[in-house]
Amino acid sequence: MLKAWYAEVWEQGNADAIQKYFSPDTMAEGLIPEMQVGPDDFRDLVAAFRHILGEIRVELPKIIEDGNWLSAILHVHTSRADNGAPIEVTGQVMARFRDGKMVETYNQFDFISLFEQLGQFPKDTLPVCMTGQRLDWA
Repeated sequence: MLKAWYAEVWEQGNADAIQKYFSPDTMAEGLIPEMQVGPDDFRDLVAAFRHILGEIRVELPKIIEDGNWLSAILHVHTSRADNGAPIEVTGQVMARFRDGKMVETYNQFDFISLFEQLGQFPKDTLPVCMTGQRLDWA
């Protein structure tokens, strides 16, 4: 089910398929700090990422199933839309399913690495921040 979600919604960009995999009242946690993401929000999120990225391919190299819960490690392979430079990013997802739809999800995605590779964050953002330095934008 997770493989189908990533293939149809993220790789193919079929926003209409969101309702096929996601219950209407489900709110995904962890994608955007301090904010839950519902089915309508996913339409905007997928569109935004497909605008700044090239073709998206999602691999799930590790999947653990426990009853109605699935947990997976994500490897996302894509490129910059502006210059075609390759991008690889990792993440994790935990999802609980009921009647073939996600009813509870928790996500972690390496946005720092993504935005570094997109050129929006300086290289080595995380190590620099761990020294106590601040990133300043003029």
